[in-house]
Amino acid sequence: MKKIIITGGAGFIGSNLVDILSKKKLKITVLDNLTTGFKKHLNISKNVKFLKCNLLEKEKLKKIFKGHDFVFHFAANADIKDGLKHPRKDLEQNAIVTFNVLEAMRFNKIKKIVFTSTAPVYGNTNEFPTKENAAMSYQTSLYGASKLYCEGLISSYCEGYEFQSWIFRFVSILGPRYSHGHVYDFVKMLLKDSSKLPVLGNGKQRKSYIHVYDCINAILFAIKNSKDSVNIFNLGHNNYINVNKSIDIISQIMNCNPQLIYSGGSSGWVGDLPFVFLDNKKIKKTGWKPKLSIEESIKQTTNWLLENHWIFSERKNK
Repeated sequence: MKKIIITGGAGFIGSNLVDILSKKKLKITVLDNLTTGFKKHLNISKNVKFLKCNLLEKEKLKKIFKGHDFVFHFAANADIKDGLKHPRKDLEQNAIVTFNVLEAMRFNKIKKIVFTSTAPVYGNTNEFPTKENAAMSYQTSLYGASKLYCEGLISSYCEGYEFQSWIFRFVSILGPRYSHGHVYDFVKMLLKDSSKLPVLGNGKQRKSYIHVYDCINAILFAIKNSKDSVNIFNLGHNNYINVNKSIDIISQIMNCNPQLIYSGGSSGWVGDLPFVFLDNKKIKKTGWKPKLSIEESIKQTTNWLLENHWIFSERKNK
């Protein structure tokens, strides 16, 4: 890696990656349409260039990608909960955008790509912890289905055009610059009214999480230590936590004891998986292991949100 592209680089994970890679004196071009990302996350310098960019414009991408040698493709629509309200968005922002990125790479003879996939590609699995070679059950969300398509498209380019890829199936990520998810939602609601808290589902949903710094370290470990044409890794913690426990941690930090109002059912919404727990033995064989516990990650995320109230109003206005 000498000159890299990071799509979605003004977002939560992407901007943290920019911070880490910029310390290595790499030339970085950040592409983001700022739909969910924030330019203020970025420390622009002579080594970090930002372009507001619509990744659906394939011909423009071909020009932008010229001279680069590595792509981190983090841009995506990650709105799982409301995906059924705008089904075309997952098609465009995940599937078509990924095709455009791959075509821009092919046009410019760029051969290496990191892709952020997701645990929901496993669908309604009954294998826990879920291994990378688990049978793919039927899909439960448009988001998961679109990411699985992207995985297949990338592996096909690796086979047909001699690309090399690193594909990471994430659990939910926590940490600074976190801008959507259960901790964000709970903190926002408790700031408005600390006496009560609506909770989707029954609060017993069990999920694994990982801190964004552990996430990025795992990606960099995998790039350095795995050399197959297609490298697929689960990326998650060694254990999991339920929603009620997350609420306890958040409530203690915010010094409140809200009445919990459950919507009922084992899932929070259509497509929500009541249990997410990935087998992480493969990524740990690269020499990586998570440094921060899930509980500590929730605490850090909550404190960051409390210190950065601007993200609630600015995200609302997007």
